[in-house]
Amino acid sequence: MPVLKTLAAIAVAVLVHLAGVRMFPGFAQVVDVFLVVVVLHALEGNSLSGMLVGLLVGLLHDSLTSAPFGLFGFADTIIGYGTARLAQRLVIQRASGVFAVVSFAAVLQQAVLVTLAFLLLPDSSLPDPVWAAVKAGVCGLIGLAAHIAGRRWRRTAESRRRSRMSRLRLG
Repeated sequence: MPVLKTLAAIAVAVLVHLAGVRMFPGFAQVVDVFLVVVVLHALEGNSLSGMLVGLLVGLLHDSLTSAPFGLFGFADTIIGYGTARLAQRLVIQRASGVFAVVSFAAVLQQAVLVTLAFLLLPDSSLPDPVWAAVKAGVCGLIGLAAHIAGRRWRRTAESRRRSRMSRLRLG
């Protein structure tokens, strides 16, 4: 079941990215829905899974953008692994913690991308730090909203399951 949930989240991220870029040309500069998927998946705490989903989503992100192939793949692999390791050591259940982790992951991803671009592509220009901060805040808010929606959905599903079970016992 977690595999289907992850694949559905990736499909939604692709659709949101494609629709956003089509409607607003600067969408990718402000919003990174792929990063949110990687971080929310990695918060489950499995290092290998976080790393593999980071690689898969990063390479998918590379194929949908004009960035050199492999930059987002490498950066999202690091983010997925680091977030999973963090989730193994810290209990992150509050929405504010999820916001902080997703925002920090967005900043770290930008730092990795800038470092790789500086080392591998000497003629590349540095992104504006203001846009990196805006991207971190927007990604944090999207991660926060997705976390809250997922938590509500799980609570509703659990209460429906309990209700069905109690009707089965009474009947």
